[in-house]
Amino acid sequence: MSPTPNALDALAILRDPSNFQWYVIPLLLVVIYVYAVEGEKKNWPAIMAALAFWGLDMFNEIWNSLVFHFTDYSAVWVEPGTTAYLILIGLNIETTFMFAIMGIVSTKMIPKDKNAKIFGKIPNRIFIAIVMALLCVVVEVFLNRAKALAWDDPWWSLSAPGLIFLVGYFPFWFVAFKVYDARDMKARAKIVGTILLVDLGCIVLFMGILGWI
Repeated sequence: MSPTPNALDALAILRDPSNFQWYVIPLLLVVIYVYAVEGEKKNWPAIMAALAFWGLDMFNEIWNSLVFHFTDYSAVWVEPGTTAYLILIGLNIETTFMFAIMGIVSTKMIPKDKNAKIFGKIPNRIFIAIVMALLCVVVEVFLNRAKALAWDDPWWSLSAPGLIFLVGYFPFWFVAFKVYDARDMKARAKIVGTILLVDLGCIVLFMGILGWI
């Protein structure tokens, strides 16, 4: 099976440093600033939740890249558009900075009372996770129409948005809130550490040793 045009476009710029743009530096400083502010306030639950959020996205990006390796057709999603640096076939540097900040933002949207109900019935964490995941799907549709994000499989597309919601976004919010509400830092560190160690192991194996992604 031959790679799709979208996959070929993404491969052409994959980890090509010549695409670097200076706006990456202030974007990086924004991310650092956001975490520094939360650290200054000792808001460790938010920082840990954000790291879980970002780590889950990275895991998604790794298996997405492996899909392309094993099919030689396309990843489930690819980012063939203009970028300062394409880290993986479906992840550019702008996107990963966005997810790093979105994890912090996610903790600003929830009530302090984790048991509060929306409309008197729906747990607030679940409700907000659903709403934000749906909004993210809407943004993905816009990015797809703008040709910044491409889908080559009919089961992951506008005609079948359920998987984008269930796999692509809802778990990020759900787990981030679980980490935020965990009983103590030890529990948070256990979850976040597991996520990040799995990511690191996959990157070392599949990118560094095997060169598959």
